[in-house]
Amino acid sequence: MGMQVGDNKGGAIAEMNVVPLIDILLVLLIIFMVITPLTPKGLDTLVPQPNPNQQQNQELENKTVVVQVLKTGLQTTLKINQEDASWGTLGPRLEVIFKERADKIAFVKGDNDVLFQEVARAIDVMRSAGIDKVGLITAKLEAGQ
Repeated sequence: MGMQVGDNKGGAIAEMNVVPLIDILLVLLIIFMVITPLTPKGLDTLVPQPNPNQQQNQELENKTVVVQVLKTGLQTTLKINQEDASWGTLGPRLEVIFKERADKIAFVKGDNDVLFQEVARAIDVMRSAGIDKVGLITAKLEAGQ
């Protein structure tokens, strides 16, 4: 606490000294800034980007492998690009496709009516076939949004 002495007629007036309080608040602010992580933690995702150049888009389409999980009636059907597949042949076929490729990247596209369990099963089969990165394709992404 500080005291003001001077030409006031009532005598001494006590004033609060706020400088130490401001110092403490600044130190606390710096401590919390250091403690708070600067980069958010999360999962790395791989999303195909729409390409305006049609020729490069065609080359990319030939290299891109998309496993589609579709709902037809009461059963689930699988496609690798446009080729029909089943749960038993999905893993070996993907191993053949990716045997000579350096980049082992594939995408999964699930139908709206398919349970997530089926999409997760397809991702599991793809990972066990040796694919390093599995991306997800959504309807908005296909529309270019």
